[in-house]
Amino acid sequence: NANLTNTPAISATFDSSNNKVVITYKDGDTGPGTAIVGTVSGTSISFGSPVVFNSAASYYNVPTFDSSSNKVVIAYQDAGNSSYGTAIVGTVSGTSISFGSPVVFEDATSSFMYPAFDSNANKVVIAYRDNGNSNYGTTIAGTVSGTSISFGTAIVFESGNAFYISATFDSSSNKVVIAYTDISNSYYGTSVVFRNAATNL
Repeated sequence: NANLTNTPAISATFDSSNNKVVITYKDGDTGPGTAIVGTVSGTSISFGSPVVFNSAASYYNVPTFDSSSNKVVIAYQDAGNSSYGTAIVGTVSGTSISFGSPVVFEDATSSFMYPAFDSNANKVVIAYRDNGNSNYGTTIAGTVSGTSISFGTAIVFESGNAFYISATFDSSSNKVVIAYTDISNSYYGTSVVFRNAATNL
């Protein structure tokens, strides 16, 4: 069984190519970013061995599955590198996962990052709070190639203090929808449509 004791910042995604669940988490209060592969059978799930994707403390740790490249992309805050917004590409094989090299998508303190895969544009869209730019809500689109990911230019979607950001892809309209708490507007729950991941608009 996986040891998920004292493991904050837990999230998960489904790898539809391998029919596996990938869970990401911070292993302990100040522990490394870690991923583990789960296999569902009936009403139970079994796990492989944990794999560290970042040896420093990693916060947020949210994965998404890129069904074009059949890769898992994890967005996280790297406390070992000035808390920069960082992404890493994982490849599931059997009950394990291996990783390429980390890629910084925001060279400033970043938080509340949440990736979504746009299957129309074949882009991973990461929504996040750019603490280095007045805590603005920001998006950036990335393209997976092999075991790495490259990014376009970041775009502000909220010129105010954005908290608790999440994102999902609407396959009917082929748009990414971002939801967040707008601290600068009376803490209202707010949503915005990311119009075109292909051009990052």
